[in-house]
Amino acid sequence: MITGKNCIAGDFSGKGSVGFKTINPKLNSENPTTFVEATKEEIEEAVSAAWDAFKTYRKLPGAKRAAFLNAIADEMLALDQELVDTYTTESGLPEGRAVGERGRTVFQLRTFAELVANDDWRENTFDAAQPDRKPLPKDDLRKTMIPLGPVVVFGASNFPLAYSTAGGDTASALAAGCPVIVKSHPMHAGTSELVASAIVKAAEKTGMPKGVFSSINGGIQAGVDLVSHPKVKAVGFTGSIGGGRALFDLAAKREEPIPVFAEMGSINPVIITPNAISKRGNEIAKTYAGSITLGTGQFCTNPGLLLTVKDGNTESFVNELAKETIALDPQCMLHPNIKSGYDKKGADVTSQTGVEVVGKVSGTLEPNYAASVVATVSGAEFLDNPKLHQEVFGPFSMVVQCKDETELLQIIEGLEGQLTGTLIAEDDDALDLAEIVDALQNRVGRVIYNGVPTGVEVCPSMQHGGPYPASTDSRFTAVGIHSIKRWVRPVSYQSFPQSLLPEHLKG
Repeated sequence: MITGKNCIAGDFSGKGSVGFKTINPKLNSENPTTFVEATKEEIEEAVSAAWDAFKTYRKLPGAKRAAFLNAIADEMLALDQELVDTYTTESGLPEGRAVGERGRTVFQLRTFAELVANDDWRENTFDAAQPDRKPLPKDDLRKTMIPLGPVVVFGASNFPLAYSTAGGDTASALAAGCPVIVKSHPMHAGTSELVASAIVKAAEKTGMPKGVFSSINGGIQAGVDLVSHPKVKAVGFTGSIGGGRALFDLAAKREEPIPVFAEMGSINPVIITPNAISKRGNEIAKTYAGSITLGTGQFCTNPGLLLTVKDGNTESFVNELAKETIALDPQCMLHPNIKSGYDKKGADVTSQTGVEVVGKVSGTLEPNYAASVVATVSGAEFLDNPKLHQEVFGPFSMVVQCKDETELLQIIEGLEGQLTGTLIAEDDDALDLAEIVDALQNRVGRVIYNGVPTGVEVCPSMQHGGPYPASTDSRFTAVGIHSIKRWVRPVSYQSFPQSLLPEHLKG
């Protein structure tokens, strides 16, 4: 049962007087539950409890944290249809997406449980003492990874499960030994509360310290209060550039600055060679129409920018891409505010000089349903107008027609940091593919060959991050087991007696 309250160290609390409701975007109406925003007192209780829990939670054997993570997965599955129904009601996304995302979330939890069941992930190193070394003896040195402390995780609007309350940030932080305080996303607060209740049950069943998890309802001020709190030691965020940068700046201004691992905007450039268009242009157009509109274009890896060198086949390819894209049924967006932002940004981009709208879904649409758009512009216009570089969050893509390979490389090298970059090419291509790949890998975190950027595999080799503003620190991933590295730091122990060493450094 959804109460609308905050989860404060395992107890549900609603001391505040400010409330809000989530929206059913398909019906364009409010859902019935009123959610209570957390007070400053409740935020203080949550952070203080997390700090107290950290003192014991960080020292628990990995096997116990693994049991906790597996129990969260079990309790999420036990929520069954109630979770699926709440998800779809608050997001407008279909049931199949809800079930798939729940499965991914459960998989992430179990993957991190498997990772921390032993201490290999800590990358321990041992350098034995050499007391007889000349001219100076060498001390015994041992290095390991230890958790940073309480972590604040901001739920993402476009992934109510996999990037939210028990999503990748939370799973990896709990696995590392860090208590977590979630700032739930107001668009899916009910989904968040249900998952929070699953985490609370799992914590109780596995004997976790009471403050190991909390979940906070609220707006911007709640986020500011959490990130500013001196007992918070790191932040995980998935969302807009504006939101992520604001948190990053706030954390940097603290008396003790803390890391903010924010995954933000990306237009995910796709380079399609003229040779590939000549040989399989219709196939590429159909494939990319599906990628552009997948999830109503509300994926951070949506291909918002297609680049090619113009030749005699370019115009027909662009027209085919537009035809295939607008032939797909319009879909509901996550929230009226997201739909409004899509319309506004799309209109801003398509009104720029030299931009031609080649295809756009026409006719009357249901409220919050998005009209897919394919536009095109010359390489010269794109280079001259930074407004064309901005992300349009939704089923929108722009084809940039470059005059030659030099201009193509100039555009790639001038792009802001991106999550992904894709190359669609043939083995016998005339373009210098190695030079294109070199240019791409300097601007992105993941380079794809003859595929689509949508679809993020959860595995050790996945890199989900990139140069700013794709993320605030391109050295880390937000997906896969290596995301645990965001929440730990290295510590060396020099000349320590066995009795004082952590268990995983003894011997």
